[in-house]
Amino acid sequence: MSADRDRQRDARSGRAGGDGADRDRRADRDRRADRDLVPDVVIDWSSEPSNRRAGDSPTRERLQKVLAAAGVASRRVCEQLIVAGRVSVNGVVVTELGTRVEPATDHVAVDGVAVQLDTSKRYVMLNKPTGVVSTMSDENGRRDLTEFTAEYDERLFNVGRLDAETSGLLLLTNDGELANVLAHPRYGVEKTYIAQVEGTVTPATLQRLKTGIELDDGPIAVDRAKIVGAPSKGRTMVEVTLHSGRNRIVRRMLAAVGHPVTALVRRSFGPLHLGTLPLGRTRELTDAERGALLTLARTAQQSEETR
Repeated sequence: MSADRDRQRDARSGRAGGDGADRDRRADRDRRADRDLVPDVVIDWSSEPSNRRAGDSPTRERLQKVLAAAGVASRRVCEQLIVAGRVSVNGVVVTELGTRVEPATDHVAVDGVAVQLDTSKRYVMLNKPTGVVSTMSDENGRRDLTEFTAEYDERLFNVGRLDAETSGLLLLTNDGELANVLAHPRYGVEKTYIAQVEGTVTPATLQRLKTGIELDDGPIAVDRAKIVGAPSKGRTMVEVTLHSGRNRIVRRMLAAVGHPVTALVRRSFGPLHLGTLPLGRTRELTDAERGALLTLARTAQQSEETR
């Protein structure tokens, strides 16, 4: 009887061991199946479809997205502007919504007005007081422009110069390419000054200025000249507009026709106007002013390239 019980116990143990082996085999098959289901390509579902064409730089972005980021309009409206043929890239009108641009280098315009895409560039207008030299550091210790740029994070520099005794509009920027165009004499950016001069200026004198006079460094003429108000206390206010960038040119011209300057203010520079900006204060250019300034610079560059 004892032998029968031992045989029954061994039979039960064998069945139990067999069941465990079966479970191990099934688990192993499941693991292999799971491994075989792993895909060969990992898909990142977190990024939106780019529709990027072969050869596109990874920094190029959709035109409508760039325009919207620049503050032109909403993305939907920007798409409508593109389809309507009102947007150009590097001088070529584009109407395809899939167009991609490089914000740092491509020139984009809407209705012929340049759009600032590079938001790292800053453009600031200063109403420079007298007694301040147009430099960021003066070796003689005179007041310089750093007191007006300290509040800005970017390293700004002046576009062109005003002599220490001339006040008025001075552009500050970190856009070196634009600064070189606007300051270079060959591009002839228009500037308007209001000068207080000694004596009573006559129409004949204004005509001399417009016809042209001879100075030590060559002939020169203003584009426009007019008297502002009536002469008072032996002095006259004269508004002159010219393209020349010669040193102290307005003072030298008026002195040459017998009317030395006693006070001089620059009221405009290209498309920029001083307006009501207080003396010694700064402000950033508006979107419209930036567009007009960039358009002027790009047009001047294109004209030079086609010569």
